[in-house]
Amino acid sequence: MRCPANLGWAILAAALVGCAAAPAWAYQVLGDDPGAWPRILASAGLLPTWDPTGLVIIPVGQAADPEQWLPKIEAGTVVVLEGESPLAGALGITATTGRVVVRSITDARRPGLKIIWQHPLALKVFRLPPQARRFAWERWQKAPVLAGVKRGKGAVLWLATPPGAEGFERYPYLLQALAGLGVQPPFHSRRLWAFFDSSYRLRADSDYLANRWHQAGIAGLHVAAWQYWEADAGRDAYLKTLIEACHRQGIVVYAWLELPHVSEQFWNAHPQWREKTAALQDAHLDWRKLMNLQNPECARAVAAGVENLLARFDWDGVNLAELYFESLEGADNAARFTPMNDDVRRDFRAASGFDPLELFAGPRDPGRLRRFLDYRAELARRMQSTWLAEVEKVRAARRQLDIVLTHVDDRFDTRMRDLIGADAAKALPLLERHDFTFLVEDPATVWNLGPKRYAEIRDRYRPLTSRQEKMAIDINIVERYQDVYPTRQQTGTELFALVRVAVTAFPRVALYFENSILAPDLPLLASAAAGVTRVDRVGRKLVLESPSGAGVPWDGCALVDGRPWAAQSAGLVWVPGGTHVLEPGSCPAFRLVELNGDLQNASATAGGVEFSYRSQARAMALFTQKPDAIEVDGQATPFRLIEGPRGFIVPLPRGQHLVSVRLRPPAS
Repeated sequence: MRCPANLGWAILAAALVGCAAAPAWAYQVLGDDPGAWPRILASAGLLPTWDPTGLVIIPVGQAADPEQWLPKIEAGTVVVLEGESPLAGALGITATTGRVVVRSITDARRPGLKIIWQHPLALKVFRLPPQARRFAWERWQKAPVLAGVKRGKGAVLWLATPPGAEGFERYPYLLQALAGLGVQPPFHSRRLWAFFDSSYRLRADSDYLANRWHQAGIAGLHVAAWQYWEADAGRDAYLKTLIEACHRQGIVVYAWLELPHVSEQFWNAHPQWREKTAALQDAHLDWRKLMNLQNPECARAVAAGVENLLARFDWDGVNLAELYFESLEGADNAARFTPMNDDVRRDFRAASGFDPLELFAGPRDPGRLRRFLDYRAELARRMQSTWLAEVEKVRAARRQLDIVLTHVDDRFDTRMRDLIGADAAKALPLLERHDFTFLVEDPATVWNLGPKRYAEIRDRYRPLTSRQEKMAIDINIVERYQDVYPTRQQTGTELFALVRVAVTAFPRVALYFENSILAPDLPLLASAAAGVTRVDRVGRKLVLESPSGAGVPWDGCALVDGRPWAAQSAGLVWVPGGTHVLEPGSCPAFRLVELNGDLQNASATAGGVEFSYRSQARAMALFTQKPDAIEVDGQATPFRLIEGPRGFIVPLPRGQHLVSVRLRPPAS
C-alpha cells in the first residue's frame, strides 16, 4: 500500500553519418568474462560490439600494455579500469602500503546517501594523480574507490574493485561517473508515467517541474486528486496552472484517486459513512481515511464528487488506485482489518448466516474465515467494476479521458488476496467490459528481489488476459523495509536496471513517485526507459530494435525503412516499436518533433506531415511550425493549439488514428 509522499547527446553524432567508426553507444569488454558489465551498461542503453569502440572495459587481471592504450586514450577512447594494473600506474593511480576495510562509501553526487556494502572488502589504499576527479571514497578513511582521469581527448574511469555480480552492489553511480567523463547513454524515451503529490511540492514552480519531468522522459503525470476534491480557489488555481504547464511540455495529466479514501474534509463531514475495522473503530489507517462505499448514500455522494472533480480540471485520464481493503496484516490484526461496516456485515450475514465480526470474538473457525475472505475478494471486484462504470459515465461526455486501474500484484506474492482482497484473476476479466489500463503495483514484500522480478510478474499475468497491450507495471522508488544493499532506496544502476527490465516486459511503466527519484538519476532515466535491445551497423545503415520505440541520436536527416521520415528533430529521430533501419536521407520541410503516443508511421508530405499513432490518452503532438489544418482519419478536425517552449503542441484524440497536418511555412 502507498504512503503519500539538459541531456547531452553530442558525442553520438559522428558515428551515424556513414563514417568508418562504430556507433558510439557500443562498448567492448576485454577478456572472456565480461562479468556484470553488460547488465550495467545495458541498463542505460549501451550495447556491446566486438569492434574497437570509444568505450573499452579492462577487467582486473586483464593485460593492458600502457604503450598500446595511452595513445588510444589520448585519441579519444574512454577506458574503464578495475583495481591495480600497469596502465593504472602509468596514469598515476598507484597502490600505497596502506590498507582499508571498505564497508561503506560516500559518492560525490549524493554525499548524504548511505551506501553500504553487504560484503566488506579489505583493499589497498590508492594514490590518485592531482588531476583526477574523485567520484567516491571509503566513508571513514576517505580512501578513493571510484575516480576519473581526463587524458587528451579521452578519459579513464577507475574502480578499486570489480563492480560486483549484479552490477550495482558496490558503486550505484557508475553510469553517472561515465557520463561525467563524456559517455552519455544514447537513446531517449517519452513513455514513463510518474505519480505526483502536491503536498511535497508546495513551493516548486510548475513550469520548472514540468520541464524537469519532460527531460526525464515522463509523458504522463498522475496527480493526487484527493487534495482537490472540494473546490477551493487557491488550490484549484495551482492545479490548473500545473496541468497547463504539463500540457505545454506535452505531458498528459491523470486524476489519481485512492478510493475508498475520499478527502480529509469528506471524512470530517460524514462520520456516519466511515468504514469500520474489525475492532469497530473508524478506519483511519496510515494516511488513508476510508469511507464505506457499500453504503448507497455514501456511494452516491462520492460519485457526485468524482463527476465534479473531473469537470473542474482539464484532465487527460483517471487512475482508480488500490480499490480494495486494508491491511497487509490481514485478519491477524483486527484493529486494521476492513471492511466491517454495518452494510457489509448485514449483506454477508444474510448470505452466510453469521456476522463476520464473530470471527474476531474468540477461537477462529478456518472454514468461516475462508468464506468471508472469498466474499471480501469478490466485493473488491464488484467495487472495481462499479467505479470503472462510474468513470466511464463521465468519459461518455469527455471522450479524451483514459482510465487506469492500479492493482497490487497478487500473482507473485499470493498472500495479497487474503490480506487485502486483491484478486487479479477476478479483476482482469473486467477488461472485456471496460476500456482501461491494468497497472500492476508490485507489493512491498518483493521490493528486494531485483530487476528480474518484472519479467516473472509479466509471465504470471499472461494466462489471465489476452489484452497484454492493456498491461502496465508500477515501480515503487521508496525506502525498503528489507535489508537491501548498497542503498535502502533504488537509485543509480539498480534503478536503471529496474526500469529497463520493466519496459521490455510491459507496454507502460509508472514510477512512484516523481519526488522520490534522486537528482543524480534524472538525466539518465529517459535512456533506461528506451529499452533498445539491438543495434547493428551495416555500412551507412543502422538496424535498431526496441519493444516500444525510441529516440535515436542522428546527425542530419534520416530515412526509416527506406522512406522519408518526418518524426525527427535536430539530432534525434523517433522510430516506432519493432525492428527498423535508419540511413542518411534528405531533410523534410516539415517535421513532427515529438509525440507522446505510440508512433506507428510518419511521412513527410508536400505541405506538412502524415502520421499514425495509438494512444490510451490524448496524444500530444509537437511541431516547430503552426498547423494550418488537421485531418483525423480523413475528416477535417478542429484543433486546440498549445504554445510550448519547444514549439506548438496539438492534443489529438485517444485511440488509433491517422493524422494529416498542413503546416505553415516558417517566416522568411
